[in-house]
Amino acid sequence: MKISLNVQMGQHLTMTPQLQQAIRLLQLSTIELQQEIQNALDSNPLLEVSDDDHNTLTTAANSASESSSETSSDNHQQDDYETEASATLDINTNTDMPDDLPVDSAWDDVFTGSSTSSGSQDEDDEGFESRSTVAETLYDQLIWQVNLTHFSLTDRTIAVCIIDSLDDNGYLTAELDEILEASQNILPDADIELDEVVAVLHRLQQFEPSGVAARNLRECLLIQLKQLPESTSHRANAIMIISEHLELLGSQDQASLMKKTKLSESQLLAAVGLIQQLNPYPGGDIGNNESNYVVPDVIVTKRHDRWRVELNPDTAPKLRINNTYAGMVRRADNSSDNTYLKNHLQEARWFLKSLQSRHETLLKVATCIVEHQRAFLEKGPEAMKALVLRDVAEEVELHESTVSRVTTQKYMHTPRGVFELKYFFSSHVGTSSGGECSSTAIRAMIKKLVSQEDPRKPLSDNKIADLLQEEGIEVARRTIAKYRESLNIPSSSDRKRLL
Repeated sequence: MKISLNVQMGQHLTMTPQLQQAIRLLQLSTIELQQEIQNALDSNPLLEVSDDDHNTLTTAANSASESSSETSSDNHQQDDYETEASATLDINTNTDMPDDLPVDSAWDDVFTGSSTSSGSQDEDDEGFESRSTVAETLYDQLIWQVNLTHFSLTDRTIAVCIIDSLDDNGYLTAELDEILEASQNILPDADIELDEVVAVLHRLQQFEPSGVAARNLRECLLIQLKQLPESTSHRANAIMIISEHLELLGSQDQASLMKKTKLSESQLLAAVGLIQQLNPYPGGDIGNNESNYVVPDVIVTKRHDRWRVELNPDTAPKLRINNTYAGMVRRADNSSDNTYLKNHLQEARWFLKSLQSRHETLLKVATCIVEHQRAFLEKGPEAMKALVLRDVAEEVELHESTVSRVTTQKYMHTPRGVFELKYFFSSHVGTSSGGECSSTAIRAMIKKLVSQEDPRKPLSDNKIADLLQEEGIEVARRTIAKYRESLNIPSSSDRKRLL
């Protein structure tokens, strides 16, 4: 084998650290971006939060050109770095966009929001509302009621053992013998009998929420009915139906119920209506009502019949380079301290430039989405247009993967609610007129049709397909079934209500 050297020319893509950082910031959610900014502030002394109220983000990304002369004096070099550190980015919203655009993009709000005149009281209130608290669980609520009830040590021990045996819906999952054994293990010197466990269980069943600590659905509903005032209309009939004919009620066998209960149709329907007001899962709503707040990245508003798109200024703090540290950098100085400042200055400039690129890309993509989906904003989900990533990518001159990253875990606040940017993308089906209809719009139509149907004669998938066909939308029955299941809508047989 002969060893030789060859020179070849070729092209290849190199993922520079700057490009890697820009891509990573682009796909971060709002919370992750805030954490990333905080990490950058903690690790880089040349980055700081700007306290200015101007509509600019102080950044070194678009800094003034560095002087190439190495013979300049140190004072002149220091002035260059100070100029770089204090360079700001101003984008004029009136020069780059024509006046007749139907969608306005607030380019001046890419990096900062408008200053507010509210005082410290508003800031304190906002901070108080944003504090997260631990949701109270069913166990906490029941223990709190036990502490307010006069229990002996033995009864309190039994009550805690019972509460420990409740599932998330508030039902008792353990047998009474197991509760008795657990209580005896905790208090071995106490003479505890099964009757005492039953008595404590009955006391717990009077706690809130009504129906808690029941051993089955029948007992849960009966507890709630018996806690109603005796003067409640149709209470006695409802108790009779639950006690003796719960299976018939579940199967909605109206004829058999009327025959066995000897009630008229009006009496039966009234009793069933009372039963439907009960909660079969008394503990299901406790501990699960904690609100998950989403901070929108983009805010869309309508002003003077034109849609305005702007970035949320509260998603990230305004950053700038620390002028004091940047002014200490000397070009010709190779000392360790100066090298440290130089490296961190370059990292700060890269970070701010990556943030700038992220904000510009997000605003560009959001503006394009709003331009395509103006019908949705004005008329609702049924007017949603078919849109895929390729359409937006071609229009904003970006790669599809970039559009996918910028629309993942990013949210848009609109007059119709807060939606993830991915929500506005959907496939399409053909129409009889040769056009296209978005799958999101079809789902909205299906949901509307089901909400307006007669519960005694619910619409089948074939009937829904026929109704859409009358509107010019050609959808197969299996497609209707798929969309219906994605909306968590049961089949027509499961939706049928005789009572």
